Amino acid sequence: MDIVGLTIEKLHKAIKSKETTVTEVCQATFDRIEKLNPKLNAFLTLTQEKALARAKTLDTQLSNDLEMPSLFGVPIAVKDNICTEAVRTTCGSKILENFIPPYSATAITKLEEAGAIIIGKTNCDEFAMGSSNENSAYGPVHNPWDLTCVPGGSSGGSAAAIAADLCVVALGSDTGGSVREPASFCGVFGLKPTYGRVSRYGLVAFGSSLDQIGQFGKTTSDVARVLSVVAGRDLHDATSSNCDVPNYLASLNGDIKGLRVGIPKEAFGIGLSKDVKSVVETAIKNLEALGAITVEVTLPHSEYAIADYYIIATAEASANLARFDGVRYGFRAENNKNLSDLYRYTRDLGFGAEVKRRIMLGTYVLSSGYYDAYYLKAQKVRTLIEQDFHSAFAQCDIIAMPTAPIPAFKLGEKTEDPLEMYLADIYTVTLNLAGVPGLSMPCGFSREGLPIGCQLVAPHFQEAKLLQVANIYEYAYPNTKHLLLS
Repeated sequence: MDIVGLTIEKLHKAIKSKETTVTEVCQATFDRIEKLNPKLNAFLTLTQEKALARAKTLDTQLSNDLEMPSLFGVPIAVKDNICTEAVRTTCGSKILENFIPPYSATAITKLEEAGAIIIGKTNCDEFAMGSSNENSAYGPVHNPWDLTCVPGGSSGGSAAAIAADLCVVALGSDTGGSVREPASFCGVFGLKPTYGRVSRYGLVAFGSSLDQIGQFGKTTSDVARVLSVVAGRDLHDATSSNCDVPNYLASLNGDIKGLRVGIPKEAFGIGLSKDVKSVVETAIKNLEALGAITVEVTLPHSEYAIADYYIIATAEASANLARFDGVRYGFRAENNKNLSDLYRYTRDLGFGAEVKRRIMLGTYVLSSGYYDAYYLKAQKVRTLIEQDFHSAFAQCDIIAMPTAPIPAFKLGEKTEDPLEMYLADIYTVTLNLAGVPGLSMPCGFSREGLPIGCQLVAPHFQEAKLLQVANIYEYAYPNTKHLLLS
């Protein structure tokens, strides 16, 4: 049987009925990666030997009389800024080119306990800083729908791997849209959970008050299965939440009749491409056809979101990346006359241009005389943005809006204009600032045949509602256009 492209449910049925084995699934996955990764550059590190050994062990353990763990034998890809014990973790940066973590992130440990097989680490913008995956020290990722286009960033490798059937599910990280935007550009489902829903232990920090580990899948049910495994309180992460973890898979049932869907007027104004506007508006009409009720809401402070985000995120990045100095681990420049030279040359040679830009911005806004004018004021604006969402959710159950203002753009198109690149995050950064969950679901295509995503937003810790709505939409309006990549 053709085992490439199967969902978790179909994969489990095939293994249970002995139509295939975990080892065959794993080998077929690596065969496809070997064939397509040279075109996509989605994976930076593969764990083939370790993965096949684990697959063989799982096949030995399998019994028809036992219930399979929820991710039994599922090949999963992991963004290369999430620590994996004894497996290289580069963060897409030269400064960590040969870094081998001595431990695994909590999310990785939970996945393996649920039976998943880690097949490799995916390419990403350096330290997750970027909207196109062109900032990686190891070359850009190419969009499977059009190899001349970007896959979105910073988790572009994970999104491209899902779209091209190089894995079944994948992990990414989302600081300002880094799961949702590539999900939109690559035509897959991508979820950013509520801040604190998933432990950040083992996620290499970019913006500590913004970062969250997110999930990619070809279906909402696959995303729900992964979230059910990785969500929950972790003693290693003081910011992780004690909130109960619901059965996300069970929550996919029901209907959305009477569901109030808020439409923020600010999300459909200047800068939104005609294709995205048309496709997302059609998706909203489809939700109405399924029984939802649309209401207009307002997010009045969203116009300040990009400026606010790039003050807070860069300030936190400046502090977090100070640890990469060539002293303790990672790349170290040679021929240094003194300690000052060691720091300067290591960071100059180890970091790429975008990371340096953000470190300098962050250092500036935290510096004496500017802290109150920039960073403190940005935190106050952040509070206003969060209050906007509270006010909106008093009038609706979820919010629907574009994930990105444009479809995937050409490689190299925006690299010379950082501000234009930053504006690609205009609809996603607000959710990170407010800490609320968001999900990008495929809902159509541009005139050039590129995927477009609709972003669903819910109140804190209501990921189940997002998954339910997206699942109902997925089955009512299935994607009939398939990726032709071989």
